[in-house]
Amino acid sequence: MIESFRNIFSIPELRRRLMFTFGLLAVYRIGSNLPTPGVDTDALIEFMEQAQGTLLGFVNIFTGGGLSRVAVFALGIMPYITASIILQLLTVVWPYLEKLSKEGELGRKKITQYTRYGTVVISIVQSTGIAFYLEKVTTPGGAALVPSPGWGFRLMTVLTLTTGCAFVMWLGEQISERGVGNGISLIIFAGIVVGFVPAIGNTFGSIQTGSISILKIIILLVFMVAVVGFIVYMERAQRRIPVQYAKRVVGRRIYGGQNTYLPLRVNTGGVIPVIFASSVVMIPATVAGMFQNEWVQSLADYISWGQPVYYLLYVTAIIFFSYFYVSIIFNPADTAENLRKYGGFIPGIRSGRRTSEYIDRILTRITLVGAVYLAAVSVLPEFLLTGFKVQGIPWLGPMIDPYFPSWFTEGMGINFYFGGTSLLIVVGVAMDTVQQIESQLVMRNYEGFMKRGRVRGRRS
Repeated sequence: MIESFRNIFSIPELRRRLMFTFGLLAVYRIGSNLPTPGVDTDALIEFMEQAQGTLLGFVNIFTGGGLSRVAVFALGIMPYITASIILQLLTVVWPYLEKLSKEGELGRKKITQYTRYGTVVISIVQSTGIAFYLEKVTTPGGAALVPSPGWGFRLMTVLTLTTGCAFVMWLGEQISERGVGNGISLIIFAGIVVGFVPAIGNTFGSIQTGSISILKIIILLVFMVAVVGFIVYMERAQRRIPVQYAKRVVGRRIYGGQNTYLPLRVNTGGVIPVIFASSVVMIPATVAGMFQNEWVQSLADYISWGQPVYYLLYVTAIIFFSYFYVSIIFNPADTAENLRKYGGFIPGIRSGRRTSEYIDRILTRITLVGAVYLAAVSVLPEFLLTGFKVQGIPWLGPMIDPYFPSWFTEGMGINFYFGGTSLLIVVGVAMDTVQQIESQLVMRNYEGFMKRGRVRGRRS
């Protein structure tokens, strides 16, 4: 592997791409630490510590802590992702966008342009909401987050955050075009990984104070490696449907007559279902923090971390959004039609509607496996941190609670930082980036990171 890293820097073009990528990521991190004018930083940090279990704390992870400081890049790349998802949904229901998506490179550029416009609009809406929200919120100690509220602060916040989001979007596009890897994914990756060093420092501090034993840390490390290996295995898992192509005679040449396969990924939806489910489940806690209503607060406590209802809703939402998103991005009828046009067929299955039904049946089964896998990985960090509150189960909870150990009902008190959505994004982006670097090395007749074959990413 050391020789492989030497080969990377021995290729001038690849070396320039890597340095360009690292440089733009460094610019992103600098902007994530520049505070927006007019906000009391100390009061804001105190407030964000109380919002860890809400939607604000969830979004703060993807901005690399920029939201907790209301930095110039506080919105991060989330508005761009939201706009992309909205455009994908509209492509299914709006014939104009569906026609553009089938026009090749020109249509793709047009949809990308609409995504940029949508990103700016969403950024303006979100930054306006943040400005009004910051003016109304105070810390538990009574300190105001905005010492001088008014339209001056609001306009400055909207201008700063919208410009910062547009600049982050431009950074991601430049990395994708002139760097290595997918720029948008790498920006999210950088925002998550930057919290790893403070997490290690907090862990060592817990060891020194005696709150966490060394044996527990060793068990956690082994468990963490096992989870990463499981995620890599599931991200590469696919169901291969055999496909045969009939022979065709064109002039004096014979085309077709080959055997191949149609790969269907187990986790076709990626991390999108987890993001949607997390946002929906955390809405009550966020609303309770805004309005301070007693009834809303009791409802938020009932579905807070560790409560049985929370786990039930979270897992159900992940399974629902897994099927919903796969139904949007994959159409078995179109796949069957394309196979028929090019003379392909699945052995033992008639072309057309029968093929579409067969593909849909297999996709339904493997999507369930992928959804359960996403739910298991996503629930893991919450279970390690807060445990499973057996008492929250209606009627049976108080009776069966004494029979469970304390580590099961109260948690291990360990903040499994690389868990859930964060771990899925980190591993997936790392695999894709390594695959792209690997392809560059193999193309130039250099050995890759592994001597036996090429490193396979999520889409290989």
